[in-house]
Amino acid sequence: MSNHTPYVDMMRRSVELPHAEHWVMRSRVGQRRYRIIVAQPMGPAPPSGYPVIYLLDGNSVFHTMVETLRLQCHRPDKTGILPAVVVGIGYETEGQYAPNRFYDYTPYPNMKFKNKLDGGSVPEQGGAAEFLQFIEEELKPQIEGEFNIDRRRQTIFGHSLGGLFTLYAMFAKPQAFSCYIAGSPSIHWNQEYLQELEQRFVERVKEEPYPVRLLLGAGEFERSHVTGNCISASQLAERLALQSGYGMHAEFKEFEGEGHLSVLPVLISRALWFALHPQV
Repeated sequence: MSNHTPYVDMMRRSVELPHAEHWVMRSRVGQRRYRIIVAQPMGPAPPSGYPVIYLLDGNSVFHTMVETLRLQCHRPDKTGILPAVVVGIGYETEGQYAPNRFYDYTPYPNMKFKNKLDGGSVPEQGGAAEFLQFIEEELKPQIEGEFNIDRRRQTIFGHSLGGLFTLYAMFAKPQAFSCYIAGSPSIHWNQEYLQELEQRFVERVKEEPYPVRLLLGAGEFERSHVTGNCISASQLAERLALQSGYGMHAEFKEFEGEGHLSVLPVLISRALWFALHPQV
């Protein structure tokens, strides 16, 4: 046996995501602070510009989405996935989630759900309109000033309360994005209000047809959850699919063997194909 001891460099270094950076933006309305995390595409921009994905809860899933995208767009001939700019919208915290999301992601305060599962009180709610205004009027111009962006291929991805906001954004301003990804959306949080927005949305697209793509996803194990969000999401996709003649494309995907959190990696992979496949 060899007595050779392998050399180990004991200087430990932090692991960083290459070609990515973050900064803080303060919204004009409300002076709310956001950590913006952006990954540059690993490939040249097409003549029309890069597609862009705006990712909610950027603190928790930004790295997962970026690495999944880079792995797949490395061989677009095999995967069909094209390079894109990924913009994570997060908060100034080292945790995965921040209480601020309750305000930013909910269109209307809910008086029924006053306590979280951990027993703490639910933070302030009802700021979705302000948050959408920040994305449209402040964040998008910033990103478009730094990258060659194809405005016809803009996606927003949200999960849980982020999925609720994604649906709100689509109903309130369908032209904001061409593709909407709502994972395990918390429809129960503002269910009645969301139904009102859905009715207005359907009336609008019938009068002014506009190409909108929606992917709703949830884990198989969410089907038995007391909120019924998995079933509500499936039924929503069925209703909206009836508007296909007006440019609406809606589909629901239930992921076998997955729960509310474990569904995220597989949903991200499916979302990338849904949003970035060149034939879409």
